[in-house]
Amino acid sequence: MTIAKTAGSTVVPVPGDGGTGQRMIQNPVLPGFHPDPSILRVGSEYFIATSTFEWYPGVRLHRSTDLVSWQPLGGALTERRLLDLTGTADSCGIWAPNLSYANGLFHLLYTDVATFAGGYWDPQNYLVTAPSVTGPWSGPVVLHGRGFDASLFHDEDGATWMLSMRADWRPGRNRFAGIEIQRYDAGVRRLTGPAHLIFEGTGAGLTEAPNIYRKDGWYYLLTAEGGTSWTHQVTVARSRHLLGGYEADPAGPLLTSSGRPDLALQKAGHGSLVRTPAGEWYLAHLVARPYAPSRRCVLGRETALQKVDWETGEWPRVHDGVPAVHVEAPAGDAAPALPTPSEQVDDFDAPVLGPDWSTLRRPATPDWIDLSSRPSHLRIVGGQSPMARHRPSLVARRVTASRCVFEATCEFEPRDHLQLAGVTAYYNTRNWYYLHMTADDDGTPVLGLLRCDSGRVTAVPGTRTPLGGTRRVALRVRFDGPELTFAYRIGQHPWHELGTTFDATTLSDEYAATMAPGEPEAWGFTGAFAGLWVQDLGAQGCHADFDRAVYRTG
Repeated sequence: MTIAKTAGSTVVPVPGDGGTGQRMIQNPVLPGFHPDPSILRVGSEYFIATSTFEWYPGVRLHRSTDLVSWQPLGGALTERRLLDLTGTADSCGIWAPNLSYANGLFHLLYTDVATFAGGYWDPQNYLVTAPSVTGPWSGPVVLHGRGFDASLFHDEDGATWMLSMRADWRPGRNRFAGIEIQRYDAGVRRLTGPAHLIFEGTGAGLTEAPNIYRKDGWYYLLTAEGGTSWTHQVTVARSRHLLGGYEADPAGPLLTSSGRPDLALQKAGHGSLVRTPAGEWYLAHLVARPYAPSRRCVLGRETALQKVDWETGEWPRVHDGVPAVHVEAPAGDAAPALPTPSEQVDDFDAPVLGPDWSTLRRPATPDWIDLSSRPSHLRIVGGQSPMARHRPSLVARRVTASRCVFEATCEFEPRDHLQLAGVTAYYNTRNWYYLHMTADDDGTPVLGLLRCDSGRVTAVPGTRTPLGGTRRVALRVRFDGPELTFAYRIGQHPWHELGTTFDATTLSDEYAATMAPGEPEAWGFTGAFAGLWVQDLGAQGCHADFDRAVYRTG
């Protein structure tokens, strides 16, 4: 069972409101790795779907009734029949899902990207449907692979259309060739008719992430431009006709933080719109919060909301065109906002992992995840090495605050140096830290700390600690802004700090970036995780039991 302890509320007074306590949205509403939000309202409920890349469950979902407090629902794609991430490269996998609702069904459109090297993406698009946002989801319909960031537009006449960016791999061409649209026939579950190129973007370039909205006799096309880093933006274009031509807003982007290093929320872009029951409009979009002075974003790309003013027949507008930390919540009943948890404790009493946990490249199946053999413990069967991309055994949660602690008790009986278990601060296969139990050459259990920096693995000097007869050790990782520390505790003794401070910013999109002249910038696209890791490098059969995992912010 997961127990959340709270520290205060997200109710924030509006400056100058006379102390009335007007409810406010505090951004980011989904902190930590939650990029590319697709927002949807069905009845009185709002839903957001976000990208998950190489992590299961695929497509993370949240629900809200007021846009202020958000409840994690876990992920939609929990089975290999829906998503196979075996061998998926770092920052590939699920890019920019789209959630829509029509004819009594939720429609989830997602792209499984195989690569982003050399101008190729191999973006295969799939569509699943379900009567509820929590499933069960239908078998996937295979759609085109011409581009990523796909979405569905359900028009007023009952027709459904699929949009995506159009990828062009050819050297010397615009790799982001524009936005295309094609009819989708739900009756036969396939695309029909020709694909139409309807928008080639603005001078900002890198046009992607299309969504269409119909309002006041206009079709409004939202796209992301400028790349998903510092020059990111939300662009709006409109047309009287679905197939164009589309005119970009002459006032410039709807939202951007480009050129504004003073803003707390950077990289603002990749947006989608939602209308409240009272007729108000809000924009969900991604942001990032860089650490000074490195400007690296350890928490990854996060989800924020902005209020949109949208007069009849006019262009939509966000105040000042920049992301704000505090935004006025929708009109309606002033129900109290849910308190923000400062501590989450999982005693592993439930039969399945809770919604805050993710697993790397393979779903949480009974062949390696066991919550029943030992009550109140998570048993993880050892997997491949930290560099492997097929059968890793990593259960982790997003780092959501610049200052936080993750700790758990590990019980493990390693036979040799090929068996390891412990806690990790993780970004991808090339950048991680790992405090672990293992065995020395003579079979003696020892504690050690490994770090991997851009693919180079080293043992941290001075951290090797003989454990004697101890098989049960509490392990801790602490994020303190740009700094990272580790500690362990045996029995009821005090925590023992390992005495070395590490660079937490190596666990960031910017540090993971690879640049090639003439190619689009290839950033890392995820964010930092803290988790439980077990290796059985000799495939001899081993497992570790974890007890009472605690995640605490502040």
